[in-house]
Amino acid sequence: MEILGVSEMAKADAAAIAGGTSGFALMRSAGRAVARAALEMAPEGPILIVAGRGNNGGDGFVAASILAAANREVRVILLCERASLKGDAARAATEWTGEVLPCDPASIGRPSLIIDALFGAGLDREVKGDPRAMIEAINANGAPILSIDLPSGIHGDSGAVMGVAVNAARTVTFFRRKPAHLLLPGRLHCGEVTVADIGIAREILDTIRPQTFENVPDLWADAFPVPEIDGHKYARGHAVVVSGDMASTGAARLSARGALRAGAGLVTLASPRDALAVNAAALTAVMVRAIDSVQQFSELMSDKRLNSIVIGPGAGIGERTRNFVNAVLKLQRSVVLDADALTSFAGDSDSLFAAIKKQTAPQIVLTPHEGEFKRLFATIEGSKLVRARAAAQKSGAVVLLKGPDTIVAAPDGRASIAANAPPWLATAGSGDVLAGFIGGLLAQGVPSFEAASIGVWLHGEAGHAFGPGLIAEDLPDMLPEVFRNLYDELGVGY
Repeated sequence: MEILGVSEMAKADAAAIAGGTSGFALMRSAGRAVARAALEMAPEGPILIVAGRGNNGGDGFVAASILAAANREVRVILLCERASLKGDAARAATEWTGEVLPCDPASIGRPSLIIDALFGAGLDREVKGDPRAMIEAINANGAPILSIDLPSGIHGDSGAVMGVAVNAARTVTFFRRKPAHLLLPGRLHCGEVTVADIGIAREILDTIRPQTFENVPDLWADAFPVPEIDGHKYARGHAVVVSGDMASTGAARLSARGALRAGAGLVTLASPRDALAVNAAALTAVMVRAIDSVQQFSELMSDKRLNSIVIGPGAGIGERTRNFVNAVLKLQRSVVLDADALTSFAGDSDSLFAAIKKQTAPQIVLTPHEGEFKRLFATIEGSKLVRARAAAQKSGAVVLLKGPDTIVAAPDGRASIAANAPPWLATAGSGDVLAGFIGGLLAQGVPSFEAASIGVWLHGEAGHAFGPGLIAEDLPDMLPEVFRNLYDELGVGY
């Protein structure tokens, strides 16, 4: 589940070498892993390897030697002069006894497989000139492409396309995934990603202490709330969702149902009086309470058993919502701020962050999409991962930056990246349900970073469980299936 940035992977390599494993031994192991994948992808026919000047190219030369020894027809195109290679890459090239062709797209021919060994994860400049022409020719060839470490042209930390990038059918990376394997658009270029063991000990992670993780159950399994046989609804928490006026009640109801399905023992919808009948008629297991003012809300929340609040979906943008948010943040409860609760502080985000930081034990989750993020964090720039981390630190809250590669970032630097969101989650109300999932998990005492990460993962799995044609109302009803599968994975009886 650990994700290593480019500099962290360099530290892992260096630590392995310092521990007695030579750099060339690591390169041999990497080349063997690439050769195995190549044989799986192309059981017969010629294989072309396009190599660059660095260690990525060295991995390609090792793979070439292994494939030739297996009686496969192999050709190598080298981006630079062979004599200019250095270090382990030069050694790998000397062990290759076959022909080395110059960098010319016309030399590609019609292979059964192309192995992309041009650039590794460390690429930090735009691809131009001969390398660009070669990548464009590789993509246009039509043969399946196996990339080493990352598709050439993808920035390893951000996932950005550096001008042009290889479109791989499969990528073999080493030791741990890199951020670009999960972040868009990089993930779209990787195809199937295989992580190969090349002899780097897992204990090296204890020294590196990575702070980025793939959002999978191993990350948060210890915090996942499993109902006890002797439990009761009050032990599972009581979530409150704040509704907007009569014309915009549906979003809050979606959140409330999401919170209940996510496991909250009780859920109450705090509804304006003029919307009470509409909300009550549409809800059954969710309770409805008439709330028109901040004072009435504070009176409701005087019951300490109401321990989680979701505000924002359909709440309306403006002073009323700002007043409710400020009142909510004074209560020292777990809070999800979504949608209108975020936009209501556009241009005044510092006051929101100041209120968050007054919490004695903050359990606050902000759930912006990209537009809302820009309204709250206008001065923060960089890759999606960099921006989410900076926003969490600036706000003092856990920040969930939505998208097909949703990131959850905590003020302490931890971040999770989700890769399980199907495209049909892009539908009206989907984010409202997600806010409810997180509110329901917070009600059960799950810490904010884990609650947000679990909520995102459940959201993606629920989308997969329903499939094409999904609308937001379908998501909560998919959770029983998702939970059963998760319990089986975690070894929990039910």
